[in-house]
Amino acid sequence: MELAATIDGVLAIDPAQDAVEFDRIWHSWAQLDARSRAIAAGLDEIGAGADSRVGVLLRNHIDMVPVLLGLFRSERCLASLNAVSPDAKLAEDIAGAAAPVLIACAEDWERPGLLEAAKQSGAAVVSLRGEELAVLENEIASAPDRRSATGIAIEMLSSGTTGKPKRIPLPRRNLEKALAGAASYEKGRDPNATPALRSGVAVVTAPLAHIAGITGLMNNLLAGRKVCLIERFTVEGFRDAVVRHRPKVAGAPPSALRMILDADIPKEDFASLVAYRTGTAPLDPALADEFYEKYGIPVLQNYGATEFAGGVAGWTLQDFKEHWRGKYGAVGRLNKSVEAHVVDPDSGAELAPGEEGLLELHAPNVGDGKTWVRTTDLAVIDEDRFLYIKGRHDGAIIRGGFKIMPDDVLKAMQAHPAVREASVVALPDRRLGQIPVAAWIAKDGVEAPDGATLREWLKGKLLPYQVPVQLKQVEDLPRTPSLKPALGEVRKLFESPDEA
Repeated sequence: MELAATIDGVLAIDPAQDAVEFDRIWHSWAQLDARSRAIAAGLDEIGAGADSRVGVLLRNHIDMVPVLLGLFRSERCLASLNAVSPDAKLAEDIAGAAAPVLIACAEDWERPGLLEAAKQSGAAVVSLRGEELAVLENEIASAPDRRSATGIAIEMLSSGTTGKPKRIPLPRRNLEKALAGAASYEKGRDPNATPALRSGVAVVTAPLAHIAGITGLMNNLLAGRKVCLIERFTVEGFRDAVVRHRPKVAGAPPSALRMILDADIPKEDFASLVAYRTGTAPLDPALADEFYEKYGIPVLQNYGATEFAGGVAGWTLQDFKEHWRGKYGAVGRLNKSVEAHVVDPDSGAELAPGEEGLLELHAPNVGDGKTWVRTTDLAVIDEDRFLYIKGRHDGAIIRGGFKIMPDDVLKAMQAHPAVREASVVALPDRRLGQIPVAAWIAKDGVEAPDGATLREWLKGKLLPYQVPVQLKQVEDLPRTPSLKPALGEVRKLFESPDEA
């Protein structure tokens, strides 16, 4: 798949047809074409040609769709910034991106401190509002070392789950291979065939500031499929989109499954769905079972990362029907193009199928496509290529010499009938080195226990050293763009000694 040529081909098929719905307003392929060309032309005028790094304050908004199309079809580099970050954090990220050009929705440039941060960074500034494109600052600071990213499609910010997000360059060929791989799993679709428009509407809820959002949107547009883009996941917004558009497949992060179940959405509202796809965070298979029992809809998890430009393993509907019980707890089967094994964390020696070790991958869309890439995930791969993720090798909490895996504590906490979701992090301790603490969200309509009661309950589920020293009930957890708990921000919740 050649990305630029495929975009051009899809946009030219039937320009008058609807392409993307946002806020219940449809936008045609012709509108996307014209706006994306205008963005590319505006960048040319500024002096930001092919391979230029273009910082984009990404959010789920219709104005961002032609930005993605315009950058990819003109072979520029998208340097992602998360527009839903707090003002001060986003201003810091703008400075850190060191991009020669910055693009955002007009309302984002009206936020306190952002335009000033952009100008101080030495970037040209572009503002978008529908068909209006305004250049607020057209001088690019003379810094040739930061202008170009030859062959790079995206400089993606990592999720920042365990610390400060870092920039990960995704070569254009990796993105093309990842999108072609996703296309090959769709029945009746050949990624190298002449582009064609397709029936149906895809509901996209994943944040565009995350690789899952970009690839999810682009995969559907490249397929010639209409897209309903949702600004942010809410139960009612998701339900409304599914009821109106009747898609066969839809999805959101695992946390959304619990929200849907707690809201008790009628089964008939989801009658069109044959599968619910999820990823970006660990999935409790018991939660998938609960969803299946209520709605009769299989939950198909996938596993990937920003560095992989998408997924490398996942459940297909056929695998779910044949192997869900036998492969319970797996994140799915490795993609056909992916080779994987696990190695001993200390010696690096390759381990046999069924043994637990550090996951290493080799695939066309991973790294340089030639060498093995080691992850920080502890995993098991069985003889049928099903992958089980056991936690992060660098995520263990060492409390007085005892190792605590946060996932073990999470499973225990989320087994409590009043706990909807939790996040476990380590705090430094002068005596023990580290101690575990946990923030948690209560389920709707239940009586929430106090900290002492919940801790007493956990003592019956965990070893004494595994029980969190502090438990804090919160309305919601701080989250990364992919809706994972942001562990660094969760730690900050415990700067005050108060418990709840």
